[in-house]
Amino acid sequence: MEGENKTLSEFIILGFSDLNDLQFLLFTVFLMIYLCTLGGNTFIILVTLSDIRLYTPMYFFLRNLAFLDICYTTTNVPQMLAHLLSENKSISYGGCVTQLFAFLFFVGVECLLLAAMAYDRYIAICKPLRYSVIMNKVLYSQLAASCWVSGFLNSVVHTVLTFRLPFCGNNQINYFFCDIPPLLILSCGDTYVNELVLLFIGVFIGWAPFLGIILSYLYIISTILRIHSSEGRQKAFSTCASHLAIVLLYYGSSIFTYVRPISSYSLTKDRLISVLYSVVTPMLNPIIYTLRNKDIRMALRAVVESRSVQKPFS
Repeated sequence: MEGENKTLSEFIILGFSDLNDLQFLLFTVFLMIYLCTLGGNTFIILVTLSDIRLYTPMYFFLRNLAFLDICYTTTNVPQMLAHLLSENKSISYGGCVTQLFAFLFFVGVECLLLAAMAYDRYIAICKPLRYSVIMNKVLYSQLAASCWVSGFLNSVVHTVLTFRLPFCGNNQINYFFCDIPPLLILSCGDTYVNELVLLFIGVFIGWAPFLGIILSYLYIISTILRIHSSEGRQKAFSTCASHLAIVLLYYGSSIFTYVRPISSYSLTKDRLISVLYSVVTPMLNPIIYTLRNKDIRMALRAVVESRSVQKPFS
């Protein structure tokens, strides 16, 4: 076929081009969400670093999560905002490779990090007397490092496999960023190996951590129900409720996106799901974690009070 061996120099990100009348409204909404994401997650990092009482495994993982949310929304939202206001909706071939690699890297790390956070909560509630011994600095640092390394390897594999495929004449991506499903649909080559690897690695990056989280929470809930004091039960549950809410939001949408056959994809519908986990969820993380978190509110109050004491008297 003519054009079969053509090497593309760029892709066209269609994004929300079909919603011409809503471009400025979508720009405004996504800009506000992005600014809230940056502000909220930066707030979590700075506040938890400002109070030495929050130098614990739980807040160490939370700082990692906040940093991840900043990074992976930045890989696609700024470009999406630019495309909403511009007639030029192209991205270079190299830019698409970079975007896919970065996005898969951060998403993979977050899947594993949420499992590490569940394990931390399991040890804290089910084995409280041994918590400081088991979840020591070496262990939680190794857990975080393994999440980052695994996420990197996951991204390398998928990026290499995706861009070894031939892309023929059609360069229009019916999505709002470069992701695996729309690129596989766009390719004119055999995607069988890619789909197989996507499902196989998805078991380890997606389903295995998710099932581990569910198992951890079964033990946690069982332990909480055995606590005699209602105040004790409420305190124990409040430390887990925020994390569980994020897990359900994040895993529900990301597993739906990646761990199923490509033939079942409908990009028009799936892009709405991807907006949920790649744009909306990172904004909700700081809101969910801070509204019910007494430690962060106390740390913030301490920072405010220390600044007011340092001000010279007028």
